[in-house]
Amino acid sequence: MKILYFAWLRTTIGCAEEEITLPDGVVTVADILDLLREKGGAYAAALGEDKVIRIAVNQEYANMDDPVKQGDEFAIFPPVTGG
Repeated sequence: MKILYFAWLRTTIGCAEEEITLPDGVVTVADILDLLREKGGAYAAALGEDKVIRIAVNQEYANMDDPVKQGDEFAIFPPVTGG
């Protein structure tokens, strides 16, 4: 699975993208976020609050209980603001 990080998430984590292999039992958006947080350090700091990040799976906004699978593109970014 390709994971993409945008804006301040990319800066905090220290990379723009990475490839991971999904372990057994990781089947939802929330599962992936938990997996990444378990890495600790910058990942835990950047992904600590679900309310301040948005997720897209295969370029479509996703909810925490939406399914994921190996081969998906998983993008994490802060909410877009504007005026």
